[in-house]
This record gives sequence, C-alpha cells and structure tokens, in this order.
Amino acid sequence: MKERIISLAAGVALAFTVSLSHAGGHAGWALNAEASNVAFASVKADKVGEVHSFSSISGGISEQGQATVEIDVASVQTNIDIRNERMLEWVFTNGPTATLSADVDMDAVTSMAAGDTSTMDISGTLTLNGVEVPVDTSVFVAMLSDSSLLVTTNDMVLLSTEQAGLTAGVDKLMELAGLPGITRVSPVTLRLLFVKD
Repeated sequence: MKERIISLAAGVALAFTVSLSHAGGHAGWALNAEASNVAFASVKADKVGEVHSFSSISGGISEQGQATVEIDVASVQTNIDIRNERMLEWVFTNGPTATLSADVDMDAVTSMAAGDTSTMDISGTLTLNGVEVPVDTSVFVAMLSDSSLLVTTNDMVLLSTEQAGLTAGVDKLMELAGLPGITRVSPVTLRLLFVKD
C-alpha cells in the first residue's frame, strides 16, 4: 500500500500546536490543550485528500496581548506511523517545535462580555526550521464565560511549502512513497480554548 504523504505540515504546524507565552509574569490566558485542535490538510495524486493534526499543544496570551504559539512537531498525527516518522525527519528535520508569535488586541478582548462574539484580524509570524513566515488571518472570537475564551480560524490559513522552506522535504516524501504529486499549499484550521490564569 502506497504511503500517503502530507504536502505541508508546516502549515499545519501551524496549527499550528499552540503555546502562548506569558510576559512579565502578569496574569493572562492559558491554552486548554485538551479542548483545542490544530489541523491541516493535504492532497496526494491530485485526488486523495487527507486531514492531519498535532496531538501536543500548549500556550497562552499575556495580559499585554503578546502571544506565542509553539507546536510540538514530533506529535504530528497522519494516521500512519512511518509517515509520521518521515514527516519529522524530512519535513520538520527533527526540529522540536514550530512557533507562531502574534500581538492580540487585548482591549477588544477584555471589553467582551460572556456570550459576545467578534472577528479580529491577526498578524503574526510562523517560525519553523529557522524560517520565518508571515501569517495574516481573520479569527472568530467567542467569550464563553468570564474565564473562558474560544478562538477559531474565521478564514482558512493557506501555507505553501515554498514559503516555509519545505519543498525539498516534500519532494523527498513524494519520492519515498512513489507518488506522482503532493499539493504544495496546505489549508490550516485552529480551535483554541483559553482559560484565564
């Protein structure tokens, strides 16, 4: 059975597995990893679509709105063990994490009451294998309660292997699996649940 390969795990790595750093020791929002999800999709041989994710994520948003998202790339889940291993070796080149950093408008967040929803534009940077990729997207924000905040992708994040410096790794995966092609752009979706520290 031919091994199925992922076109761009970077994007996904976006996503995102997420950790947001707490600056200056101030209270902020911590990521509930068990209730959160970072997923990405790929298409092989022009007709077989697959969805992948990361099982280990962590994170938070500081009181000042400084967010850093870290993804444990070794936790990539493609439903095939050997493919997971090859993704780590050839695409992620055994790097421990992918990191997404962004600034969040905390005035807009803290002005929301329980039950309120909003969309916000986020500009950030994805760092993977030493390559920095700008990430601009719209997110949907829902204040579930005074102490819980849900953030999801409002639009899909589209990441390319060329942009993330992953083309050679994906070429190698395609060669190992004997595939005629793997898409070079990957849609990424996020579901992030944060709880107040």
